[in-house]
Amino acid sequence: MRRTPALIVGGGPAGSAAAIRLARGGTAAVLVERQDDADALCGGFLSWRSLDRLAALGVDADRLNRARLTEVTLFAGDLIREARLPRPALGVSRRRLDRVLRDAADRAGAVIETGHVRAIDGTTAQIGEMAITADALFLATGKHDVRGLARPATARGSDPTLGLRLRLPASPALSRTLAGRIELHLFDRGYAGIALQEDGSANVCMAVHRSRLHAAGSPAELLALLAEQSPRLGDRLAGRDPAGPIDAIANVPYGWRQRHGSAGLFRLGDQAGVIPSLAGEGMGIALASGVSAADAYLRGGPAAAAAWQRDFARSLARPMAVAGMVRRLAESPRAAGVLRWLPPALIQVVAHATRMAP
Repeated sequence: MRRTPALIVGGGPAGSAAAIRLARGGTAAVLVERQDDADALCGGFLSWRSLDRLAALGVDADRLNRARLTEVTLFAGDLIREARLPRPALGVSRRRLDRVLRDAADRAGAVIETGHVRAIDGTTAQIGEMAITADALFLATGKHDVRGLARPATARGSDPTLGLRLRLPASPALSRTLAGRIELHLFDRGYAGIALQEDGSANVCMAVHRSRLHAAGSPAELLALLAEQSPRLGDRLAGRDPAGPIDAIANVPYGWRQRHGSAGLFRLGDQAGVIPSLAGEGMGIALASGVSAADAYLRGGPAAAAAWQRDFARSLARPMAVAGMVRRLAESPRAAGVLRWLPPALIQVVAHATRMAP
């Protein structure tokens, strides 16, 4: 059995941020990532706060994408509302984001390894036939649970949400339509966010309740139905490859927070709390949790984990409450009516209120 002071399970933004901070603080951290060059389904929007956190970690945002997002456009039925973002944001593929962050962790001195963590017992992770035990374990597996530390099934609700993701290939028309903006398309029991990535393609991320998907029959049939009911979303989806993959993740527990902790275990990112994706702060929570958990460990060692988890849950309360309220309105039949009276200034207020504190 191997032993290390700090073991990080998951090499996404949360795990890599923790690895960078720990290594710079003088702690030998081992980061285990399941796939070396995977393109995670969730994420891809970096808010202005997230860009600030990346800069503090020594990551140049231009390495991710030189283009910036400065506006948001909301669609509900035949209604459109546009607003300026409080500060420029950025769209990037998770493959690029995760690779740049893991490279930064490697340069900082963290040990990066590839392996599938099958189960966790306390602060010991079983990786294939090998076990690694640590003084402190940082769980950063995103929306994927690990046996031994799975989130409660009750967090999913009676009509759980599924995440769907597809790509729109780069084209001059797509670039003209989406340059500088992120779009949010609202529909019954779901919504879709669309933004350009670093290679000119567009990432389409959908959150859809299971009942809506079951009524349609399949992801492909749901997309066809949405294209009929929401013409502007249909215009965007018309550019996709009909044979292209539609990636999916089931039972996303939006609104869940890990409110209690235990010594030696730091739950990061979506393992600490899952904010509705329309807020665009999932990556912000990941980065903030990785940095603050590492700082807590450097100050107080493994024993600091319990207090840190409670404090981090409290810091999530406001952005998640606001995002939950907005999500309920966005997914309801009243969305178009609400949007009709929504002033652009209020959109900016909501954008601020759903950010993690600096």
